[in-house]
Amino acid sequence: MTRAAVLTIGHSNHSQEVLLALLARHGVTAVCDVRSSPYSRRHPQFNRERLREALDRHGIAYHFLGRELGGRPSDPACYENGQVRYRRVAGTELFETGIEQVMREAASHRVALLCAEREPLACHRTLLVSRALEARGVQVNHIHADGRLEPHEDAMTRLLGMVGLAEPDMFRTREERIEEARARWEERITTKALKK
Repeated sequence: MTRAAVLTIGHSNHSQEVLLALLARHGVTAVCDVRSSPYSRRHPQFNRERLREALDRHGIAYHFLGRELGGRPSDPACYENGQVRYRRVAGTELFETGIEQVMREAASHRVALLCAEREPLACHRTLLVSRALEARGVQVNHIHADGRLEPHEDAMTRLLGMVGLAEPDMFRTREERIEEARARWEERITTKALKK
């Protein structure tokens, strides 16, 4: 039995054409939009309706899952001092519903999770959603702006290096170091988001 697979991508400041080319290059047949608010003043080409129309013209299904899997949930219990806490988000029934929907889509489509951030490690799609999918046995790969694929495990290796935890530790497993790295990085990116 083959392992389910999901891709992730950030629309960044691409044109619609560039984003569509990246999706086509990787055989994407369905996009699950995990932005809490699928609108942008700076990049209106990725506003929900315009994006859905463009994807439809290219035969790519569109599903909005920002309510379930967005990085800024509406549930106040997911926040501490105004800052989102991914562990709390991951523990909600709504989040679980969203993960199940992605897995159902992945059973019949080549799915890409879409958010705004160019860098996978700067986005909840990697630190929150991909983590939950990997825990359920889904293989996750991140599409970079240059089109290359990065396996989620390689992204976690990069994260360890970025926070100074790359060296093996005789007292902690790799997974324990990744957990610490995720916690540190989550703090950094959610604090940054709070200041925006």
